[in-house]
Amino acid sequence: MTSRVTLISAATTPSLRRARFDDGDSLDAGGAARARAAAGCLPTAGRVLASPSPRCRETATALGLTASEEAELAGLDVGRWRGRTLEEVSTAEPEAVARWLADPGAAPHGGESVRALCGRVARWLETSGRADGRTVAVVEPEVIRAVVVNVLDAPGPAFWRLDVPPLTATELTGRSGRWNLRLGHPLGDAPGSFLVSRESQCCDRTGPSG
Repeated sequence: MTSRVTLISAATTPSLRRARFDDGDSLDAGGAARARAAAGCLPTAGRVLASPSPRCRETATALGLTASEEAELAGLDVGRWRGRTLEEVSTAEPEAVARWLADPGAAPHGGESVRALCGRVARWLETSGRADGRTVAVVEPEVIRAVVVNVLDAPGPAFWRLDVPPLTATELTGRSGRWNLRLGHPLGDAPGSFLVSRESQCCDRTGPSG
C-alpha cells in the first residue's frame, strides 16, 4: 500500500512576523483565526503529529486536530540565537551568520546544524515510509524544507532557497526513497495539480525565512 504524509506549516506568531528566531511564543490573533477558519479541510489520517513547540501544538488545536508530539519533527535548534532577530545576529556575528548560511554542517550558534536537521528528518521519513495510510503533521517550516531537500536529493544550500508560507500543506505520496512531492498550497484551497519528482528543481529564493 501507499504511504501518504501531509505536512502543515504552523500559523503565524509574533516572532515569525518580526523575522525573529523562534523563542516558543504562541500564535498571534490573526494566525489563530486563519487556522480555525481552515478547520475541517484536512483529510482523515491514521496518525496526527506535531512538532513539540507551542505554535505547532496551538495550530493543530485550532485546526481541530488532536496531535501527538513528535520529537524528531522539532524545529532547528539555533542555540544562543534563540529569540533574537536575524538582523541582530548578523550585526553582532556577521562571520558566524555567513558561515551558517553557506555551510550546512556549521552550527556557530551552538545548536544544531542544517545537515543534522536534515538527517533527523530523513530518519523520520524512513519510518513514515514503512507505514500504510495517511499521516498529518503540523510542523515548523524548516522541517518542511528538510523534507524537500531529502526527497529531491537537493544539495544542502538549497535548504535556504525554499520559502514555506504559514498554513500551507505539502504532501508526499509513495514509499521511503520513492516519494512524490506536491509543494505547499494554502489550507482551504484546492490542491495544485502537479507532482514534483526527484529530478525537479527547488524554488529560487535566498536567505532564511519562515
